[in-house]
Amino acid sequence: MKKSAIRFTRGSVLVIVLVTLVITAFALTTFLDKASTDLIVAARDADNRRLRQEAYSALEVTLDVLSCFNQTVGALHSPSEGWGDPLTFANYTPGAGRTVDVAFDDESGKLPLPNVNSTTLMALFQLWNMTQPDAQKLTDALLSWMKPNYAPTGTFTPDYDQATIPYAPPGRSLRSFDELASIDVARDVFYGDDGRPNDLWRQFVADFSLLNYRQPNLNAARPDVLMALGGFEAAQPQNLSDFVSGAGNYQTQGPSYFRNTRDAAPVIGQGDLTGFATTISALRIIITVHDGRATYRLNAVVTIPGAQAAQTVQSSATNSPSGASATTTGTPAANSSRNTNAPTTAGANSTSTNNSAGGANGTTTPPKLNYPFTVLEIHENDEPVPVAPPPPPPAA
Repeated sequence: MKKSAIRFTRGSVLVIVLVTLVITAFALTTFLDKASTDLIVAARDADNRRLRQEAYSALEVTLDVLSCFNQTVGALHSPSEGWGDPLTFANYTPGAGRTVDVAFDDESGKLPLPNVNSTTLMALFQLWNMTQPDAQKLTDALLSWMKPNYAPTGTFTPDYDQATIPYAPPGRSLRSFDELASIDVARDVFYGDDGRPNDLWRQFVADFSLLNYRQPNLNAARPDVLMALGGFEAAQPQNLSDFVSGAGNYQTQGPSYFRNTRDAAPVIGQGDLTGFATTISALRIIITVHDGRATYRLNAVVTIPGAQAAQTVQSSATNSPSGASATTTGTPAANSSRNTNAPTTAGANSTSTNNSAGGANGTTTPPKLNYPFTVLEIHENDEPVPVAPPPPPPAA
């Protein structure tokens, strides 16, 4: 009996030890996983702080180069002017072991959504192979959302007041493309059954800008923008692309650009160019810093104050008489008289009402900085917008 009891005791101790080892191993594994995640987050945060200064330095150098070209030429038209590689132009050298890439996207090559009219919307949607009734319904849905007191011309009848949480159209242009998910008809066109944006959503984002400016830049206009706004045939935009990029029949002359729309007619052919400009109103600058496997992405949109300057959507929301929704008291056009594009820097308030050494209350007022650009948007490490598919062929 004593030997059996001893064997039983030893076996129980062995089981307890094994269970303790399993629990300890599980706890240690969990701790290491969490510690590994925390270390990754800390490492990425350290990389961001380390590369952020390089990105902003490259942005300032890029803006300086653009400012030089703007002062020399009188306006910015296209990277074909010679500023397509600003860091090389300025002999900029990044920190040891780092590389910096600069990419440009002419935001004003798109249709300005705050100023688009029903005719252009209808033409564009029909280029996407929509039927005339479907194009009309989508046009009415968008303009009813963006324009106060807009009267639909088709069969569109909104039912926002029947939603689980009733709401009303804001009466101002979109501030985010995500608003499309809240617009009747548009949510069915631009989103799939799974609720995710589809190819038409990406096409819409590629063709429209949320910024408010007068006219698209002909030098950067997308093919379907040319066809919808200018009434060009499907083959004509290729001539423009070849001319700007120095390809096809213009390979020997190299990249070029148009200083005015009159010069474009012989290249593009017959069409209406009155809706286009040839200068950049809003330029997106994408700075990417690489250091080994670490990367940092800076995405900024800038404009040059002046007649062609772009603005963000300006509006003031107030309660409607019914108190059930919010409407706007101003549109981008109505607010354009405000000095919203006063030159500013991204990091500090550059405006000043008193440039003397001391103000009335004895405080020092910083001097006004005559910064040549207005920063309209700036994002750090944002997700790139998915590339839009090629425009669909026009309907027969």
